[in-house]
Amino acid sequence: MATSSPVLALLLFFSAGVIVPGRTSAGAVPTASPLQQLCGSLGSFYVTPELCTSALCSSPTSRCRSAGNTAQLAALAASLAAANATAAKASLESALSLSLARDTERARQARAPTPLAQARKGIRSCLQLYEGAVPALRWAARAVAAGRYRGAREVLEAAQYVASGCAGMAGGGEGEAAKLMPLENDRFGSMAIVAHAVVASMSAA
Repeated sequence: MATSSPVLALLLFFSAGVIVPGRTSAGAVPTASPLQQLCGSLGSFYVTPELCTSALCSSPTSRCRSAGNTAQLAALAASLAAANATAAKASLESALSLSLARDTERARQARAPTPLAQARKGIRSCLQLYEGAVPALRWAARAVAAGRYRGAREVLEAAQYVASGCAGMAGGGEGEAAKLMPLENDRFGSMAIVAHAVVASMSAA
């Protein structure tokens, strides 16, 4: 019996090796990239794939998509956490300096502590947290790069609470201290959460 034209058309379609979206020419589903594998496995740490990808690929020069394996991504995450903490610390120092310069004349005139002077107490306490966190996170980044996850995991677990602690010291988003708090504090908070989840997943593997 002759092959009907619709069936013949289908045979020709598939035999031509037409690539179906999401599949290779051989019909196999492509293997997920290391980034997709890692970011898709962090649900137990309450980190979504979107948050993970956003944090690891936040910079146009990030190596997140070219990483060959999850170990390289873990090293990247720890390195970014240290870099973000360093940036937050520098921004806090700058905010304090600018605040002091603005407030000096006002304090002379008032002859009493100004709201900014009170706010600086919270910012200084926050800065102390970062002064302890930055060297610890740099150590953690070196440890993760060397494949030593356990101690680094503990450092990153503690680092998760630095940003929220600073937000509390700044009055929970209200008042003069909140105005002084740089955006880098929030950015570090997100990065620390992701970095901890990534390294914790590696140490549990």
